[in-house]
Amino acid sequence: MRLLLLLAAFVYCGGAVAAQPLPAEVEAALARARLPRDAVTLLVTDVDPAVPPRLSHRAQEAVNPASIAKLATTFAALELLGPAYTWSTPVYVDGPIIDRTLQGNLYVKGQGDPKLVLERLWLLLRRLRAMGIDRIAGDILLDRSAFEPLGTDPAAFDGEPLRPYNAAPDALLLNFRSLVLTFTPQVAAGQARVAADPPLAGVEWPLQLPLSTGECGDWRTALRPDFSDPLRPRWNGSYPAACGERTWAVAFADPASHAARAIAGLWQEMGGTLAGQVREGRVPAGMVPLFEHVSPPLAEVVRDINKFSNNVMAQQVFLTLSLQLRGQGNREASRELLRGWWRERIGPDLPTFDNGSGLSRDERTTAAQLARLLQYAWASPLMPDLVASLPAAGVDGTMRRARPTAAAHLKSGSLRDVYGVAGYVHGAGGRRWVVVAIANHANAHALRPAVEALLAWAAQER
Repeated sequence: MRLLLLLAAFVYCGGAVAAQPLPAEVEAALARARLPRDAVTLLVTDVDPAVPPRLSHRAQEAVNPASIAKLATTFAALELLGPAYTWSTPVYVDGPIIDRTLQGNLYVKGQGDPKLVLERLWLLLRRLRAMGIDRIAGDILLDRSAFEPLGTDPAAFDGEPLRPYNAAPDALLLNFRSLVLTFTPQVAAGQARVAADPPLAGVEWPLQLPLSTGECGDWRTALRPDFSDPLRPRWNGSYPAACGERTWAVAFADPASHAARAIAGLWQEMGGTLAGQVREGRVPAGMVPLFEHVSPPLAEVVRDINKFSNNVMAQQVFLTLSLQLRGQGNREASRELLRGWWRERIGPDLPTFDNGSGLSRDERTTAAQLARLLQYAWASPLMPDLVASLPAAGVDGTMRRARPTAAAHLKSGSLRDVYGVAGYVHGAGGRRWVVVAIANHANAHALRPAVEALLAWAAQER
């Protein structure tokens, strides 16, 4: 009897005593996608961990989860920091304000705010104007010491340094170290107008480029951009008039100078003047902030991270764990905190954590581990915050284009050779299921139809 119980427990946990048949519709979708069974891991189980799984296929195999890894980062942060946690960005001055001139330097201390985007940076600088500062006689100093220097090469992961998803975290992260280019056709003039936000001091963007005829198509390639000189970008192509107005988010080609150029450029555009320069520098000890600019709450930030799979925001939250609990944002310290949290809350079987975002070739987890995380979260008072952050299949976020075969809230993950989803499926009769489906294979992205079939099958009541 004891042996039979141990064997049953082994099968329950996903052990491969014998290959479990997959639903016929899922098998057929995998066959059409030419995805072998041993390239995928699948798990469907009740939100109650005491109920045996409906389906478990290679659930104990460690795989790369891609952005599904954000589930651990965001839920750990909700528990360790609290959903109402906010980041503050204190601003200091070391001189008096006389006749609307700051007679000294201004300091901005970054403390990891993931959402200090263009409009919120404008509000920070607008507050200076409202406090009577039009001119700064000294310098603007940026203190980024809250996070350890990472020295990250934005091209290191996949050779795409201009993709915003490759932006590195920063204690003073402004607008995700990126800018948005807006192209507006002016047909009568035969030109497209180009606007860049935020304005970056010292960067001379070409304000227009020729229009072309024909279909919109791959319009970014048609621009033939040249970003080899970050201060003098060039267009060597044209913009198709058929595209209408379009926007393009681009990571700045010189990320180390982005914050300084963004602050200097926006301050100047707002009518402020600066006698000195914007440069790096720490806030002297003992200074009291003139004011503090406060972020939206963590629960709102988590929605942005999971709905749109924002990598750099996830890494900001990941480093904030060690900043708040250890005194400085440090990757290894955050990994240690995440491992400790997992052991205490979920169990001793640990995933391999890397940078908190899933933009990694080293991250590893199993479907069984992800299911335990989702079951634990479902029983938590913070469950509504997590579920509200997950894309609704066929409705919004990264799952908006999915075929809505079932009502589901799912975190997706996608890298070269990786595709998967993990989350909750709402059964037709009211039951809630945890579903995990991940492929690690050269043809991983062909898993999507199999995922749709699995969701439809899971939604059927049993």
